[in-house]
Amino acid sequence: MSTERHLYIADLGTRAFSDVLALQRAAARARLDGSLEQDLLMLVEHPPVVTLGRAARDPATLLATPELLAARGVELFDVERGGDVTFHGPGQLVGYPIVDLNRHKLDLHWYLRQLEEVVIRAIATFGIVGERSVGQTGVWTSGRKIASIGVHARQWVTWHGFALNVTTDLSYFDLMVPCGIAGVTMTSVEQELLRSSTAGAPTASPTASLGAEVRSAVVRAAGEVFSLVPTEADESVMEPLEAAARPSA
Repeated sequence: MSTERHLYIADLGTRAFSDVLALQRAAARARLDGSLEQDLLMLVEHPPVVTLGRAARDPATLLATPELLAARGVELFDVERGGDVTFHGPGQLVGYPIVDLNRHKLDLHWYLRQLEEVVIRAIATFGIVGERSVGQTGVWTSGRKIASIGVHARQWVTWHGFALNVTTDLSYFDLMVPCGIAGVTMTSVEQELLRSSTAGAPTASPTASLGAEVRSAVVRAAGEVFSLVPTEADESVMEPLEAAARPSA
């Protein structure tokens, strides 16, 4: 019998935040009761949405009125994850790891650092040097924030996760004080590659396949960091979770 531990990978394409939030919660319940036998990483791109985490106590961090958000086609959600206000939208790779920390390490701070490490290794593939910021969660590069992280856990099973800007329209972040950090400058993989190309640095250049390349790099890095074998989640894994996430008739 194989003793390999797997990380199921579910590529959800583009889906509404509310649908995937329900799917995360269903997956976490399944991980808790053992019916989901391996850790799961869901990768998705959302239509424009602003989410408010548990630390979003200051209404001044959301600069846009509900009317302005609606005019730009941006939804608004309060969620149970840690962290402040952030944006998800087209061109951003959002990763939701459903991880049983009982199989890793019972330490949420350790887990946050592991998620940062996943992003740092992934963007290194493109010649981008990722950095941590003392006292803050997320990933920066040359002082610009490229990825946001916020998680929730129950009985050491996690949901929510990270958002890596790939080709994101960064103007959406002008609607808020991103992550509640005054003066923060947001960036993306695409912008960093363009900046390096203009400066003549030896990095990759943005291509039409950049999103797929970043996805592959994230999957590979997640497997390495958590010492798991990435395995595409098939219907036998996802169908029960999708069914459990559907609203009752």
